[in-house]
Amino acid sequence: MNYKNVFEKLEVSKVIKPEIGYNLYTPLDLSATNTHLKKEKLDTAQDYEKYIQKVLDENKTKIAYGGYLETRNLYKRSTVFNNQEENERNIHIGLDLWINEDASIHAVLDGKIHSFQNNTALGDYGPTIILEHNFDDFTFYSLYGHLNEASLENIKVGDKIKKGQQIANLGLPPINGDYAPHLHFQLIKDLQGKKGDYPGVCSQNDLEFYKVNCPDPNLLLRII
Repeated sequence: MNYKNVFEKLEVSKVIKPEIGYNLYTPLDLSATNTHLKKEKLDTAQDYEKYIQKVLDENKTKIAYGGYLETRNLYKRSTVFNNQEENERNIHIGLDLWINEDASIHAVLDGKIHSFQNNTALGDYGPTIILEHNFDDFTFYSLYGHLNEASLENIKVGDKIKKGQQIANLGLPPINGDYAPHLHFQLIKDLQGKKGDYPGVCSQNDLEFYKVNCPDPNLLLRII
């Protein structure tokens, strides 16, 4: 079944602080080709917080978004993505939603908790929740990464979740993998047996597979 046809039929919830309208969103380019980034001091999570807040303030907005299929340099500090034994993983295959606070996180659709885990390595997701969704005999998954630790308390696999229900709050650095506060939101067709974790960044060699298995989240969210 064509996932695009399924997504077009669905009415969804905003996944972060739903009271903020899409008119208060601004695109954010963190790609390696963005020449503006080369002029900034971006070594730490705090550096990125300041830069992102500057972008939000300049555009008079509340949330910055983007990053699907974006090639980035910010993963070079982490051996999760950059080691001598594997091809460098630097292509982002989810959608990031940046806001400098511990904002509420909400389920995009009805579903159930598939799995959850605290992925604690530097540069990883930190606390993560994966939901399972079933529509028209089509199963897919939504991943919510960079949460706070409390988000993994008092939940269990199989819990039913309603569209728009608050499922978590954003984590702050270093708990969230040591990033500026943001939600990594990703759609996944086949989890390949994984639980509580799934690659959110891939190498050029694997890109064609992940482009199919992890479709653009904005096909579902439909941010302006």
